Amino acid sequence: MSATKYSVADHGEKIRAFLDRILPLAGLRVDYTMVDDETPHPEFENPDVRVKFTGEDAAFLTANRMEVLLALEHLTMEALHMPAEDHSKICFDANDHRLLRVEELRASAAHAAERVKSTHSPYRFNPMNSRERRILHLALRGETSLRSESEGLEPRRCVVVYPAGMPSRPAEPQRPTRPQGPPRRRR
Repeated sequence: MSATKYSVADHGEKIRAFLDRILPLAGLRVDYTMVDDETPHPEFENPDVRVKFTGEDAAFLTANRMEVLLALEHLTMEALHMPAEDHSKICFDANDHRLLRVEELRASAAHAAERVKSTHSPYRFNPMNSRERRILHLALRGETSLRSESEGLEPRRCVVVYPAGMPSRPAEPQRPTRPQGPPRRRR
């Protein structure tokens, strides 16, 4: 992560100019506010700037695992020419969905930890994006009798929680690709 500090005072006008142009084009009826350094969970997410959406279409932004909200966030960062390592410094949220998701992930991590401790078997979460996987890893880091790993390839990458002494599951072998030969002739 770079040492660049983002703030509403320094970057808010660029964010506002982009959003004020793209939101009407997308037909989204939402309002937004930008705030500096506001997060109730700094150990899990600590953005420099949070953009909060409310309004008639805010629920649309969070549908399908926040697909539209994350796309809008990504497009905004590209428009600002932000380096990839700084993408966690600006965070978009709609109707506090992301904050509630952090709470849900923390509770899921606690449940998985208890289950692995009692069954001594690995626990596999459903696939999720890298930010959510990071929250799970951070929530589990204090569990000395467990360890967590991300496994798989995007978009199916997920977190697996193991008892501390258990080896990781071997990687799934890649299916051999069919060798490319000369094109077949049609009769």
